[in-house]
Amino acid sequence: MKTILAVDDDPSTREFYEQGLPLFGFKIACVEDAVQARTYLATKKPDLIIMDVMMPGVDGISLTSEVRSQPETSHIPILVVSALADAATVNDALLFGAVDYLAKPISIEVLKNKLEQIFALEEKRSHSPPHGGRVAGG
Repeated sequence: MKTILAVDDDPSTREFYEQGLPLFGFKIACVEDAVQARTYLATKKPDLIIMDVMMPGVDGISLTSEVRSQPETSHIPILVVSALADAATVNDALLFGAVDYLAKPISIEVLKNKLEQIFALEEKRSHSPPHGGRVAGG
């Protein structure tokens, strides 16, 4: 079972994740800000992080960059989900380490499909040989 950490300051969005994602076989943990996310990540490593952009204190793009810069969490794919859908925000999210971006409001089906795509890509990536398929010594 894949574990997902959702970081979002909106209680209704957290409830949406908590009620919807388990229906598709995902284990979900929700936190409301960067402080709680750091505490969670200090002891647990989810299979994916869903990150809101606009949050009080540290915003989601800064937190994405922070997660990416830590060796113990740099491998975790991050899906940024935000009401901001302008090109600059999307570009920043991807530039700072998000693997994909969804604009709110989102449907649970669209989210499920996006998560499955990301997990399939990660699975493919983890099974492909590094450096373009060349074998060392070969």
